[in-house]
Amino acid sequence: MDPILVLVLTLSCLFLLSLWRQSSERGKLPPGPTPLPIIGNILQIDVKDICQSFTNLSKVYGPVYTLYLGRKPTVVLHGYEAVKEALVDHGEEFAGRGRFPVFDKATNGMGLAFSKGNVWKNTRRFSLMTLRNLGMGKRSIEDRVQEEARCLVEELRKTNGSPCDPTFILGCAPCNVICSIIFQDRFDYKDRDFLNLMEKLNEITKILSSPWLQICNTYPALLDYCPGSHKQFFKNYASIKNFLLEKIKEHEESLDVTIPRDFIDYFLINGGQEDGNQPLQNRLEHLAITVTDLFSAGTETTSTTLRYAILLLLKYPHVTAKVQEEIEHVIGKHRSPCMQDRSRMPYTDAMIHEVQRFIDLIPNSLPHEVTSDIKFRNYFIPKGTTVITSLSSVLHDSTEFPNPEKFDPGHFLDENGKFKKSDYFIPFSTGKRICAGEGLARMELFLFLTSILQNFNLKPLVHPKDIDVTPMLIGLASVPPAFQLCFIPS
Repeated sequence: MDPILVLVLTLSCLFLLSLWRQSSERGKLPPGPTPLPIIGNILQIDVKDICQSFTNLSKVYGPVYTLYLGRKPTVVLHGYEAVKEALVDHGEEFAGRGRFPVFDKATNGMGLAFSKGNVWKNTRRFSLMTLRNLGMGKRSIEDRVQEEARCLVEELRKTNGSPCDPTFILGCAPCNVICSIIFQDRFDYKDRDFLNLMEKLNEITKILSSPWLQICNTYPALLDYCPGSHKQFFKNYASIKNFLLEKIKEHEESLDVTIPRDFIDYFLINGGQEDGNQPLQNRLEHLAITVTDLFSAGTETTSTTLRYAILLLLKYPHVTAKVQEEIEHVIGKHRSPCMQDRSRMPYTDAMIHEVQRFIDLIPNSLPHEVTSDIKFRNYFIPKGTTVITSLSSVLHDSTEFPNPEKFDPGHFLDENGKFKKSDYFIPFSTGKRICAGEGLARMELFLFLTSILQNFNLKPLVHPKDIDVTPMLIGLASVPPAFQLCFIPS
């Protein structure tokens, strides 16, 4: 038989088999658009704005639907009720970590953010316990943040009111806080190695939010066989991990098991007890990836939120004026802000919540995975299925937040001007995979922003109406556009 004919017949059979398998799977899963063999539904998704694609599809297929990102099905949850029902009411079944190929390759299933099963449960339990031991949620951690806020203010004074890009200054502050927790050290804001780390983290966020990385995560083979920005991601990730491995080696040499100093010490003393049969080298690799997760998440998400907050305060000077009026009334000029102040500053609290709601920092969270077969809303979702939760659809719900596309602190204020909580406020996700550093991040946002506005007036370089707050990238994260401003001492 002609070899070309054999090839055509073989490919045709594979094509038909793929169609049959997808059709068989789809009969049990939630509804969704018909996928094409091999490429799935990628043509129905705008990789530059996945959130809008998910919203458009939800209008056709409802709040729970199935997409094929490549050859494998992914269930998308859209809207508060669906997200809450899955992550809270069925928290255990939806607590797995879904496929995230670029990180799966970088972490090899280790660490805190991208691990699964017992590795994740043990690491999360240990991390939360250790962070509490190190003062998380206590006055001691607040003292660290307050001290860093004072350092941040002094660094901003050195700009002498000249135009500056706040990216790295605002990144250094939360990074120093997490560094003090992980390895009991902080850096000068001009330290070249420190700024190099900031640059790598900033670049990682941009790469992960690029359209190319959305394609790579859909078709993982591209990570191995194609050139592209993912190569720079792996290089940057390795650099940060190696920097932290050096810190771990220094800790091993100076370790005193009776007096643990920081997260690394606690892990070296206790972290291997969960699996005593695991080789030492694997435990050290797991520690390195765990602290890389803490370092990256504890720096970049908070610094990006701070940067976006400053941009929004430049855009809406009437909001800035109200916050500064509240700071003057409650705190004054002669003492540092503290967390006790927050309960007496409803407008400031509402502004910070509105920043987080409006910017929609991690629009679709990190992917989940069902840990066992589950019947969900009369659909059958088999074990191992990836689940995407649209946090954006919750944070921009028009029934909870009138005019959700408008930046308005009033979304979190009642008719008497008091702070109003909302169950729809889930920028840190919800359920068993909720961000472990939520409490620290909220403390940092309040203390850093109030310290800045207590000491400076924000002067834009263009008229507020000409300030564009549209994200430059929307992928894993919503990345704000670059901008400059002047910090004028008040």
